[in-house]
Amino acid sequence: MSDSVRVVWSPALLAYSFGHGHPMSPLRLDLTMQLSRALGTLAEEGVQVVDAAPATEADLLTVHDADYVAAVVKASRDGQLDLARGLGTEDDPVFPGMHDAAARIVGGSLAAARAVWAGEVAHAVNIAGGMHHAMPGAASGFCIYNDAAVAIRGLLDAGAERVAYVDVDAHHGDGVERVFWDDPRVLTVSVHESGRTLFPGTGHVTELGGPGAEGTVVNVPLPAGTGDRGWLRAIDAVVEPVVRAFAPDVVVSQHGCDAHRRDPLAHLRVSVDAQRYVAGRVHDLAHEVAAGRWLALGGGGYALYDVVPRVWAHLIAIAAHAGLDASTPVPQTWRETVETLSGASAPHTMGDGVEPDFPRWADGFDPADELDRAIRAARQASFPLHGLDTLYE
Repeated sequence: MSDSVRVVWSPALLAYSFGHGHPMSPLRLDLTMQLSRALGTLAEEGVQVVDAAPATEADLLTVHDADYVAAVVKASRDGQLDLARGLGTEDDPVFPGMHDAAARIVGGSLAAARAVWAGEVAHAVNIAGGMHHAMPGAASGFCIYNDAAVAIRGLLDAGAERVAYVDVDAHHGDGVERVFWDDPRVLTVSVHESGRTLFPGTGHVTELGGPGAEGTVVNVPLPAGTGDRGWLRAIDAVVEPVVRAFAPDVVVSQHGCDAHRRDPLAHLRVSVDAQRYVAGRVHDLAHEVAAGRWLALGGGGYALYDVVPRVWAHLIAIAAHAGLDASTPVPQTWRETVETLSGASAPHTMGDGVEPDFPRWADGFDPADELDRAIRAARQASFPLHGLDTLYE
């Protein structure tokens, strides 16, 4: 297997834009790539920056309903709203060229997945991807087509027998869960803010998978206000054990960075440093359980200037085996660009100055603590289905 990394990028990916004022601005992608270039990551040996071609209709139909794809094409061409399919809502307004823009994101993730499976590269990253809310027959939560699900389906079709999908976005990865609900070959693990306080309102510990696939859905809904220690404790206590037990051939991960404390749409309080740490842990886990085969995707994240670019620049660097210390200075040229665009001061370092630290589950839990109750509930619901000890493993 090659030890190189494929970074999916083309300025054409910036065409996925719901318009001025929408939270999901393509500027976050542009600034991420500018920052990665300024840091020198994209010039590292073994880094391939590869264009993304739109997915074919046949590729989209591996996950999405034919009527829905036709509705997206029509809305893209004629501006035709289809509210029953989520097209034209406040979250997902239609725009010219929407089908091609969304299909290009899918095409980038699918080609990256195939390259990882074929051994052309060890890892691949598509920061434009991670559209985890899109359903087979409807748009949802800023997501038109579900590139993560199509990429996973592509891996299964190519011969992968078991795929683990790890989602650390602040919002529950409901679309990917829905697509593979009945498929025992796919483990979907989502660590997110509880649906009691955040869209999409799902992702409860009682969601475990359909008949014959029980245990392949694992959810860890966190209380609003959870910070680094709790977020990292949950990932360590639930995500890593179940992924190890599942023993996947490939790891696909979604790194939405809206868990950050400055994100305007969610209510978690996680630092850039903690998100960098988790990206590193997922990378290491892929090497441990899946011979290094790893596809990393972007996702949510709406603090456009000071959070998203730094988190995803770290993600790219980790995938390139060129990890950056959190104290690394942010290049002055990039800071000047951000300050011109935002009118505010840009961050000076690649971290928030926080040292990631958390108490291990094996050291004990506090039944009076809401976070610990959430972690324990997730373990009690899913661990027995993987042959794991609910208390200490």
